[in-house]
Amino acid sequence: MATYTREILRAMVAARPLARLTVYLPHSAERPLAATNVAYREIPGPRLLGRHQRWPARIRRQDPDAYFSPMGQLPLLDVRCPSVLTVHDLAIYRRPEWFPPGQPLSTRLVVPRSIERATALIAVSRSTARDLAQLFDAGPDRVHVVPEGVSDAFQPLPPDQLEEVKERYALPDRFILFVGTISPRKNLPTLVEAWRTMADRPRLVLAGPWGWRHEQLQREVEELGEAILHLPSVPPEDLPALYNLATCLAHPAFYEGFGLTPLEAMACGTPVVSSDRSSLPEVVGDAALLASPDDVGAWRAALEAVLYDPGVASQLRRKGILRAAEFTWSKAAERTWRVLEGVALQRP
Repeated sequence: MATYTREILRAMVAARPLARLTVYLPHSAERPLAATNVAYREIPGPRLLGRHQRWPARIRRQDPDAYFSPMGQLPLLDVRCPSVLTVHDLAIYRRPEWFPPGQPLSTRLVVPRSIERATALIAVSRSTARDLAQLFDAGPDRVHVVPEGVSDAFQPLPPDQLEEVKERYALPDRFILFVGTISPRKNLPTLVEAWRTMADRPRLVLAGPWGWRHEQLQREVEELGEAILHLPSVPPEDLPALYNLATCLAHPAFYEGFGLTPLEAMACGTPVVSSDRSSLPEVVGDAALLASPDDVGAWRAALEAVLYDPGVASQLRRKGILRAAEFTWSKAAERTWRVLEGVALQRP
């Protein structure tokens, strides 16, 4: 969501340089860009009272043409203007056991009430749009599918730009890469088991922090020793090089609202093996190998095809770059502006 918020704001400012935007940020949050038509304000505290009472009161005093939430929530009190929310995924309603407990205010009140009250909803994929219809009865009259984009930073890079990152992380010449927080819905056990059964396997690199319910997997990873390299913290500026250096990206997730990670890897010319669930098939198209997240054998076969058949890898590189080029933040921004302008015109 942080990537989406930063990138969509930058692209929206570029698309409508004469539009005036007031951007509310949490205390001490980094400002995404400096532009003459963007004013920054702080979301007032304390957390509940400030966010749900004081903040909407300030928005009402500003009397904007429309309110846009890239994080999919409205304050509980009325902002009294047309509102557009971006809904990224609804996995917590599909499989609550994938998530930590202690979010009842958000899941039972704030999110459902926001979806019900919003003038229009942006779904980042057709999969998320289906979830909105099935879980919240949000019809096509309010739901607009606007896919995310890929930053220009993700592209094939020359070898001289990769060497420093390779040395800093002590990366091998060949490796399978996973990128993301290690949590139940990312389905790392299937990937690790498929990798373990390969006869001639390269190292496995896991780039992302430990998340929720990871203890058993962490013990298994630690028992495998140096065969698996865990990078718990990779800054965003290193990700393009990391993708470029990988022999392939493996993304075995059970559920993704959009699936930006495979798309970023494809933009870098990295072959991708992806889960065939939720939004992932519609994002990667025929530019990645798909496997069921429940089928260890299928994952092993797909990984071996990419690793040991140069023709397969070469075809995926070419198709991946072309597929990723279809998803740009400028397209996403233009379509987002159309939704916002549409709801603003409905205002009395």
